[in-house]
Parts: sequence; structure tokens; C-alpha cells
Amino acid sequence: MTLDLRNSADPNAPAAALERMHVSSAQGADATQDEGSQWRLGGMVPPPSALPQVLPTDRLTATGMPQPFLREELRRIPNVRNVFNVASCWVQSVGLVAAAAWLTPKLSLVAGLMVWAVVFVLMGRAFALFSILSHEAAHRLLFTKKKVNDFVGKWFLSYPAFVPFEFYRRGHFAHHKEEFGPNEPDMNLYSGYPISRASFRRKLTRDAIGISGWKNLKGLLLALRSDAARPVALRILGMQVVVAVGLTVLTQRWWVYPVLWLAPWMTVWRVINRLRAIAEHGGMTRSDDRRLTTHVVRQSLLARFWMVPFNTGWHLAHHVDMGVPFQNLPRLHDELVRSGWVTERLEYPSYTALWRALSSG
Repeated sequence: MTLDLRNSADPNAPAAALERMHVSSAQGADATQDEGSQWRLGGMVPPPSALPQVLPTDRLTATGMPQPFLREELRRIPNVRNVFNVASCWVQSVGLVAAAAWLTPKLSLVAGLMVWAVVFVLMGRAFALFSILSHEAAHRLLFTKKKVNDFVGKWFLSYPAFVPFEFYRRGHFAHHKEEFGPNEPDMNLYSGYPISRASFRRKLTRDAIGISGWKNLKGLLLALRSDAARPVALRILGMQVVVAVGLTVLTQRWWVYPVLWLAPWMTVWRVINRLRAIAEHGGMTRSDDRRLTTHVVRQSLLARFWMVPFNTGWHLAHHVDMGVPFQNLPRLHDELVRSGWVTERLEYPSYTALWRALSSG
């Protein structure tokens, strides 16, 4: 995905660039296309023998969606719990930086630098927390009251994480309506797999050194030239000023925002996000059967901490019924397994196993 639109003849190109910053189901993965990659789909789909046709059942419809009595139960939104979930994002980001600022003066230079290095890496993970709860708000699953849901989703989750909430919601719903369909916003992110190891390394290297992050940041800045995109861009930039001032006052260090907020977003977060995004849909294909559009990966505690917090790793269940809050996705997944619709042959034993398969081209 190229966000350098200075020579574009389309006056709405900056608005499109802002929209593409975070429109994917990957909650904002950079979709830079590698050299020689093609719009090839289906390289990672499971064989027909791994797709038993056992639906509908008394609990699930023909598409895997819960029957009405079960759907009502699984779609309940836990408002109070989500207040604490939102607060946890700030504790694990701003609170983490503040704790390091208090601790490091008491340590030696080497120990202090090691603490800041750990914080840098953990701040990349912090953007996963913000972005995934922002995704929950985009689905209107964070709070039952729409105004509260959207206000918190924008100002407490999306804008601090550089997510253009309004554009993201529109693009993300297009993704859910028909994965890999004509309006799929991230086709170039998911297509072409499996790819070679060398291509895989190039993609991750671009993410790790900030090339992908700069393209996203440049899209945000270019959006200031567009009448349509400028309001959202200004809100994001305004929230970044608030975060920068708050971190400076809290830590008494001017460099904390650029080094421990902006830089991890441009580097560590991009690596985490790409790895998670391709583990969701990389190499799959267009189909009414969600088992052909979305991977299934066994969830470990380590993966849930680093890459897929808030149950986002149960991604097939999310695509089967996008109205189920993240708290209930494991329950829906269990229903799909018990029905025989999701089998062991569909499940990768770990994310590393899936990444190896994705880079086996």
C-alpha cells in the first residue's frame, strides 16, 4: 500500500489514504505489497476433506451463526467489564511509561537503559490493546449505548492509537460483508500466500525499521489537505498532542512521546500487527464458508499476551457472528467445535506453525 499521494490526480486521494491507514480487519496493518507478489488467492485454504458439512444443528445455523436463543445470550455486552478493559489500556501504556520513569533514576545506567528497552517493546504491544478495543467499539460491542460506545471508541482508544475511527468502521464492515470480495480493503495484505522466506523477511524488515509506519503516518499528514479527511486527521493529531503533553508532564522527559509512543507505533506495533493480520486471513479465499476465509489457530497464553489480546485470536468465531462481544468468542468457538464444523485438521497448533506455512512458498 503506497500512501505517497503528492502526485495523484485524485483530489480525494488524501482522504483515501487516511481511510486505508486502518480499514482492515487486521486493525490497521500496513499492506505494503512486496516485489513480484500477485493477486493470487486460496494458496492456504484447507482441503475439502477437512470441511465436514454438518450444519445446521439445533444450536447453530447453516453458516455457523448461533440459533436465536443462543445468539441472544452470546451477544450480551458487559458494560462494566469494558470500563475496566478500557482503563487497562491506559494503565499498560501511559502507566507503564510512568512506572519506568519513576524506577530508572534509582538504577544504574545499564539497568535503566534495559528497562527503557523493555518498555519500548511493550509499548508496541500496547497499541494492540488500543486497536483491538477500538475494533470492538467499531462493531458497537463495547457499550450498549451508542453515543458512549462511539465517544469512548474514538477519543480513548482509536485516536490515541492513530486509528481514524469513522473511516475504519466503514472499511471494516466492507471486509466483514464479503471477505476477499470486490470491496475488500486489504486484498494486497492477504493475497499471494504462501510467499518465500525472503519475501516474508523483507516485509517484516520494512515493518521493523519504520518504513511501513512512515507510510501510515504520511497518509495521516497528507489527509490534512483533504476537506473530507481533515476533520478526522485533526482529531487524531489533537489527541496525539494531548498524549505528548501528558507524557511530558508526567515523566518530566521531553523525549518520551517520540521515543516511547510514536516510535513503537511505527516499528514494533507494525510487526505485531502484520503477523497477526496474516494469521487471520493470509492466503485464504472468497467464500460463503468462513472456514475458507479465516484461519483457525490454537490459542496460547503467550500469544494472547503479545499478539491477540481480548480474545481476538478466536477470529473464525468473530467472522461467523460479528455481533458477539470478544468475551464470548471462545464460547462460540467451542460451539463450532462441538458441532463438528471446526475440526482438528483446520487448526494450526501455534502461530509459529502458521507463519512457517505462510512463508513456505
